[in-house]
Amino acid sequence: MKNYILIICSLLMALNLRAAETAVYEGKDGPGKGKHLVFLSGDEEYRSEEALPMLAKILSQRHGFKCTVLFSLNADGTINPDKGDSLAGSEALDSADAIVMSLRFRRWKDDAMQRFEKAYLAGKPMIGLRTSTHAFAGFPANSPWAKYNWNNNVWKQGFGRQVLGETWVAHHGGHKSEATRGIIEEAAKEDTILRGVTDIFGDTDVYTANPMADSKILVRGAVLAGMKPTDEPVTNKKNMPMQPVIWTRLHKNEAGKENKVFCTTMGAATDLQNEGLRRVVVNAVYWSLSLEVPAKADVTYVDDFKPLMYGFGGYRRGLTPDDHALGKVLPPGVKK
Repeated sequence: MKNYILIICSLLMALNLRAAETAVYEGKDGPGKGKHLVFLSGDEEYRSEEALPMLAKILSQRHGFKCTVLFSLNADGTINPDKGDSLAGSEALDSADAIVMSLRFRRWKDDAMQRFEKAYLAGKPMIGLRTSTHAFAGFPANSPWAKYNWNNNVWKQGFGRQVLGETWVAHHGGHKSEATRGIIEEAAKEDTILRGVTDIFGDTDVYTANPMADSKILVRGAVLAGMKPTDEPVTNKKNMPMQPVIWTRLHKNEAGKENKVFCTTMGAATDLQNEGLRRVVVNAVYWSLSLEVPAKADVTYVDDFKPLMYGFGGYRRGLTPDDHALGKVLPPGVKK
């Protein structure tokens, strides 16, 4: 009997440890009730580990979606976005209805890649933010996942170009010196993803982008002369023409299924302090699942959101997924 109790306690402890690998937000009542969104964080620079839990809280508490956020974790369970081979809790992808990613140069282990590819080939919607255009890198040439690398020549330019519509090209605006104002494309003004959207701004720079020809450009990025929303656009060739920063496409994958794709080269945690950009992303979730987009989606924060400025090595150390629970404000973390 004593051994039986010990076994039960061990199993319960294991389940608790597994639950702590992810941040899960059960959906309240709303149009998203019954739908499961899986958020994939993992970039070294733009604080996706802060941005995606904030978005997941909004989509769960304001719109009814069940949301699960996955992180890159150290062996001790702390979040480390520099750990490019980690995606803890990848089994959540098995029940995803749509995937929201903010990734950069990932090289996940086989189990995570298998689950991701299965979801992709099943035709699950893909929503990519900022550096997701170059989500994968570092798989060796003999790896079954080498084609996902952003710069490979087999599946040319990898997952970013072939699925999201573009790969990494270059910084078009000045990094950390020229911010972005979103300019809605005239031909896309009535697109449902832009419903209720005004005043799009991000303090990241515009990327060079030439999305696949079958992409629908929704927003272009005006390069600003400074880092404030009130700064004027530069008058040089950087805005002649303005680069696409938000687009959609329908991608027929290798299994013959169609993925609805939304991509934006904006989307750093600091960018998402902008109400207009948050509403675009929330609207994109509705669009991707063929749900009626609200006239003006509620995108107010659920918990206080004060993201760190983007930059390599600038993440909050020592935090776990539990630090992103509802009702919590992120602690400062341990200094380097």
